[in-house]
Amino acid sequence: MKEHLKEDLEEQSLIIRKYQQYLKLEKGLSPNTYEAYMSDLQKLLNYLRDSGVGIKDVKLKHLEQFASGLHDIGIHPRSQARILSGVKSFFHFLVVTDVLEADPSELLEGPKIGLHLPEVLTLDEIDQLIGAIDLSTYEGQRNRAILETLYSCGLRVSELCNLKLSGLYLDEGFIRVEGKGSKQRLVPISERAIKEINLWLHDRLRWRYRPGYEDYVFLARWGNAISRIMVFRMIKNLQEAIGLQKNISPHTFRHSFATHLLEGGANLRAIQAMLGHESIATTEIYTHIDRSLLRAEIIEHHPRNIKYREKNT
Repeated sequence: MKEHLKEDLEEQSLIIRKYQQYLKLEKGLSPNTYEAYMSDLQKLLNYLRDSGVGIKDVKLKHLEQFASGLHDIGIHPRSQARILSGVKSFFHFLVVTDVLEADPSELLEGPKIGLHLPEVLTLDEIDQLIGAIDLSTYEGQRNRAILETLYSCGLRVSELCNLKLSGLYLDEGFIRVEGKGSKQRLVPISERAIKEINLWLHDRLRWRYRPGYEDYVFLARWGNAISRIMVFRMIKNLQEAIGLQKNISPHTFRHSFATHLLEGGANLRAIQAMLGHESIATTEIYTHIDRSLLRAEIIEHHPRNIKYREKNT
């Protein structure tokens, strides 16, 4: 019995190693996304081990019980959905590689998630945040260039941290960024952001950098690439300085960028390309923001509503 269990564990380890290679080589996931996939898969493997169920013996009922367990311990619906998406990816891989004949996760349903409209900054709020940066400090111009680039190009914070000097085509008005799955795209950059980056590049000549970080645009004081945590903290400090009562992060600048583009009449497909979204469905959340603004405009300015307000005041 113990020998049979040992064989099962060895086979499972081999399957997991092959799946890891698949995620890294074929799906080309970023290190952070890869770690998230494996962490979520480990939750399922722990559940199956405790339930005495082997990978090849998994049925839909086991996955539904696993999903119910996620709900019962209070995991947020969005996190549940992410975990179950990873589970589906794993079983899809098992079918593709002929480990399983049928996919037990095919009919697995995720949690119901209501529409969440991301926080959006006004142009005035963005200007206030950037204006609160003390340019007399060592990092002042760098921080100014960071915020202007985040907003001007709608970058993910990881894309900003990994931005390379070799990816700057400022004379042409573009930068090259590496998005999810190591996919590269060219993004237009505004004149104001170009100006701030050029001022930072002049300051950067005085900064020391560690070997291997020569090509990174935004450096930390100790000479390596700036981290996501550093950008997050910098934004939080600026938010506190101006007394902004919104829940913001580096990603808020990306949301604001997309929303302002849509409000200005930009095509949704163009926004999709700028943001590096594979699916137009990911970008379509911004249409909900636009519709909510449109409704507010109608409520405020439609003659029937004006007449109703006058009648009831």
